Amino acid sequence: MSQLLETDIQQELQSAAGLKRLGDLETILANSAEPIHDPAIPHLIAPVDLQSVKACGVTFADSLIERVIEERAGGDRAKAEQIRESLRTALGSRLLKVKPGSKQAEKLKELLISEGLWSQYLEVGIGPYAEVFTKCQPLSAVGQGAEVGIYHKSEWNNPEPEAVLMVNSRAEIVGACLGNDVNLRDIEGRSALLLGKAKDNNASCSIGPFIRLLDNTFSLNDLRQQVIELRISGSDGFELHELCSLEKISRDVTELVAQTINESHQYPDGLALFTGSLFAPTQDRGAHGKGFTHRLGDLVQIRSKELGCLSNRVTFSKKAPPWRFGLAALLNNLAQRGLLDEPVE
Repeated sequence: MSQLLETDIQQELQSAAGLKRLGDLETILANSAEPIHDPAIPHLIAPVDLQSVKACGVTFADSLIERVIEERAGGDRAKAEQIRESLRTALGSRLLKVKPGSKQAEKLKELLISEGLWSQYLEVGIGPYAEVFTKCQPLSAVGQGAEVGIYHKSEWNNPEPEAVLMVNSRAEIVGACLGNDVNLRDIEGRSALLLGKAKDNNASCSIGPFIRLLDNTFSLNDLRQQVIELRISGSDGFELHELCSLEKISRDVTELVAQTINESHQYPDGLALFTGSLFAPTQDRGAHGKGFTHRLGDLVQIRSKELGCLSNRVTFSKKAPPWRFGLAALLNNLAQRGLLDEPVE
């Protein structure tokens, strides 16, 4: 896939002939839900392979405020509820219209520092540099129907429904899909230095169901106007439904790409770039003031009209199918099929 996205992919697809039919979509989708019933029938995996999987954080005002709340609460979700209202009142209206990296943002930074409200999350939320981190390793993301994993010691966590940009090595956005940037709020809230522990666990990154290529039916402007729907259904009867509009993002998607891949940092196999989430999980689940956190078995559905539906159930990372197909396995697979003698262009 990383090589295909380097080509004139529209022409490649139109000229493709004699491709082997793998089966009908309904059968493949049904066989993609964990546990996979029949390994002899194809199932969907994440539509990325050698691409680096990167993610941008705090790109929406609401989620930015939630990160500041996590930091001040030290990862304690009960304490977070006590802080939330006062911080939203103090920060909310100031952050909605400010352009990150602007003179207005610099003046706001000075004001917030003087009021004792500054945070490292505000630095990347309204400062000149976006937060960009590694979400997971190449080949480790899961796809449609797979289980998504949360760390078993986390007691405060949530999904993060996002648009994912497919970017080739020339920094061109060639397509998009949906993603779940699973987040452990209590772990990251203790220290931003625990971001890797909070973000990169087995099965904690879901991408899919397919890549929607940019063409005359789906443009970059269409992508900018995406409304992403999140539904969470628990076995306890809990239901959550929220809508997230990409129009509210604080940095344009092209700016996020430019800050990730540039003359100072190359990605020869391209990258999948999560664009950040507007979702602020404040709805109580259970006791009043406890907010939202996942429970095992939750069904998470992330959908948009143009990008489809990415559906996954929640389990512990240690109980999800282990990640075994890495780069060595890929090379062995290619060698067994006699494909390593073919030049890679």
